Amino acid sequence: MATHPRDTPDRTPDDPASEEPSGAGPGPDTASGTGPGSGPGSGLCLVTGAGGYIGGRLVPELLDAGHRVRCLARTPANLRDYPWAGRAEVVRGDVTDAESLRPAFEGVEVAYYLVHSLGSGRDFEEKDRRAARTFAEEARAAGVRRIVYLGGLTPAGVPERELSPHLRSRAEVGRILLDSGVPTTVLRAAVVIGSGSASFEMLRYLTERLPVMLTPSWVRTHVQPIAVRDVLRYLVGSARMPEEVNRTFDIGGPDVLTYRDMMIEYAEVAGLPKRLIVSVPMLTPGLSSHWIGLVTPVPAGLARPLAESLRYEVVCAEHDITEYVPDPPGAPIPFGRALRLALQRVQEAKVTTRWSSASLPGAPSDPLPTDPDWAGGSLYTDERERTVDAPPETLWRVVEGIGGGNGWYSFPLAWAVRGWLDRLVGGVGLRRGRRDAQRLRVGDALDFWRVEEIERGSLLRLRAEMRLPGLAWLEMRSERDERGRTRYRQRALFHPRGLAGQVYWWSVAPFHAVVFGGMARNIARTAERAAAGAPASPEGADGPAARSGDVPARSGDAPPRA
Repeated sequence: MATHPRDTPDRTPDDPASEEPSGAGPGPDTASGTGPGSGPGSGLCLVTGAGGYIGGRLVPELLDAGHRVRCLARTPANLRDYPWAGRAEVVRGDVTDAESLRPAFEGVEVAYYLVHSLGSGRDFEEKDRRAARTFAEEARAAGVRRIVYLGGLTPAGVPERELSPHLRSRAEVGRILLDSGVPTTVLRAAVVIGSGSASFEMLRYLTERLPVMLTPSWVRTHVQPIAVRDVLRYLVGSARMPEEVNRTFDIGGPDVLTYRDMMIEYAEVAGLPKRLIVSVPMLTPGLSSHWIGLVTPVPAGLARPLAESLRYEVVCAEHDITEYVPDPPGAPIPFGRALRLALQRVQEAKVTTRWSSASLPGAPSDPLPTDPDWAGGSLYTDERERTVDAPPETLWRVVEGIGGGNGWYSFPLAWAVRGWLDRLVGGVGLRRGRRDAQRLRVGDALDFWRVEEIERGSLLRLRAEMRLPGLAWLEMRSERDERGRTRYRQRALFHPRGLAGQVYWWSVAPFHAVVFGGMARNIARTAERAAAGAPASPEGADGPAARSGDVPARSGDAPPRA
């Protein structure tokens, strides 16, 4: 579980850290500020949701401000490749498990609650309620000095029962923490603008891809966006609030805009021609979410709570946060500058975390089974091997660069169709792309896969997050054989779920020679071209049929190799 005001799915929030690289040091464009809320400190901070969009950026900001940081993660290995991993302590735990929280809270002064269960099912509000209560009770028992929570800005004058489930749950979690007996700071933000945030990606793709837009009526409602840098600055500064402070604070930028205004300004900042925007009142939140899912990388399951939230006017009623975390010159950052900073990061390929950093609700999270008993029966495999006339390190660069703009090295139409089919059934499709064009880390989203394991230079293992009647993995290896030659080994694995899973595997098996055989062949050829100094063609253009050198597909009950 983890999240942000209105920009993220279940395991992390949506807009954290500064657009400056972590560790850049204090300055006008960093999250760390000056004053009573953000001076040097040495207290131990517990950060939940550290693998998510906000949490992944908050950790280095806290470290740079002088705090010691402990991260709570259900899968600690997912944090090992973050740039700050060697500076922070990581412990295994879950906010819903009191037993795991007790050791995690030992010695903690400030606890950041950046998680939620949005999208995990119809009962996500109850899950959030139980998790917040468990976290609050254990924090009080451990003598934690302060809880800091990033929630969503709610509209004035709208009864809570009439709010969207997303905003209603955010408000309830804030109340539970405020009533915990631990002094709590609840920061309430509306739309957060930062490179990689769901809100920014939604705005960016809608504006760039649609010169003429038929839009829902919510494009006329007023919101008060805030730059991710300012969100992080307030989060860091909240750690040093006086003990008597136990309240909510509205945080926002200096501009109050409609979503239409935001799209128009984005077009200007990005140098796009003027957009024609026509609002259509009959577009419901449900239809809006499918429309957003069709045009942007943000899947419909995440787009719906964003669209529902945008129906309301959400404008800050106060700016009292400055009494404890003073704004430095030039802050809060205006909307136009926030856009420029975010776009700069995207163009420079320096997006440290993205909305897809959080695992999507409903996505499979089981690791590759290494115990045949766990596999519970069939584990189908498709294996390919190629001898490659290139050094292993050259082959590895091709492997690590797969996906996103480079594609999947085989039959692009087949991958595109699979991506569209996935989106039609509510999946993520291929549009998530990759966070970094050249380097991957454990936990990264990669189109409709997620990086489960990397052994730098030799192994990349991906776990499927597409909608499937079972669990699937794709392994790629670069290695030398017993004769010293470079070998490329590729293995696709599928653990079917019920009859539907069996039918699925055998219905797609005839296409494996085209998809997986072509992938192995074209990855090898791309590496060979790179080694020879020739231009590489990622998708390949040599025809769909698998050729000699591929190990034929093997299906059956064979246990996987570790």
